[in-house]
Amino acid sequence: MVGDLPLGNDPQSIRRRIEAMEQVLERSFVIPGLGRPVGLDAIIGLVPVVGDIIAMGMGAYIVWEARNLKMPKWKLLRMAGNVVFDSAVGAVPVVGDVFDFMFRSNSRNLRIVRKHLDKHHPHTKVIDQ
Repeated sequence: MVGDLPLGNDPQSIRRRIEAMEQVLERSFVIPGLGRPVGLDAIIGLVPVVGDIIAMGMGAYIVWEARNLKMPKWKLLRMAGNVVFDSAVGAVPVVGDVFDFMFRSNSRNLRIVRKHLDKHHPHTKVIDQ
């Protein structure tokens, strides 16, 4: 998967990298019995402090890639706010871990990026089959 990711700075390459990161962070595998997808964000968030810092850094990568798309500052601030809110609440023991399973800041940020790209760079749109 990682070897297939493009390295370019064009909108389509950035979109694919953001989508890949969101999948790793939010939908890497499904919890047996629950049928709910989870990713590294929820898993590494179980490790106090260090896990939350790593998850925040990985979420910030999506915001950084969005900045490379020259997205408006207000969208970048909204995305950064999602990451900070997720990290702040996720840092609370036990309650934060449950919250990480429910609030998916990276999925929210991917939706913001997709909406921007679909409007300003429609050629990057991928039709899911």
